[in-house]
Amino acid sequence: MTDETYEGDTADETHEGDTADETYTIREVARRFHMEPSTLRYYEDQGLLTNVDRNASGQREYRRCHIDRLKAICCFKNAGMTIGDLKQFFVYEQNEPAHIDEMLDLLRARSEALDEQRRALNEAAMHVQRKLHYYGDIKRALDEGNPLPDWKNYKTQTYPIDC
Repeated sequence: MTDETYEGDTADETHEGDTADETYTIREVARRFHMEPSTLRYYEDQGLLTNVDRNASGQREYRRCHIDRLKAICCFKNAGMTIGDLKQFFVYEQNEPAHIDEMLDLLRARSEALDEQRRALNEAAMHVQRKLHYYGDIKRALDEGNPLPDWKNYKTQTYPIDC
């Protein structure tokens, strides 16, 4: 395994040298995904990571399929899915044709929640930008001995937000 790490699901990336039959220790997988080994054990206990083999000394051996599942888990967790949502999604995924409507409903609900969070974050970011401009102008006015600005001239202004 290389030292390169994942920050959640990043498309279908593979690490140089990864093969379907290569195995990874719990520490290697935890490091790769920036999580504690206890989190991996929890995911296994919750049924999110299945069929994790053990070697002769009883240590977990993760394979490519577990890495792929962890990428999906991290992506969905970053999108705000709960453990319950993930469990349900993966149950549905076992028989997609029979559960396609439920899968789409779950994903649409998460998409709508993300859109609302994005709107709220954009609104908060704009308010912070307005305050930065307002207080920056107050500082300049104080430094230059000019009259202080009035907030009413800032509260509806639109400023660029860099992402």
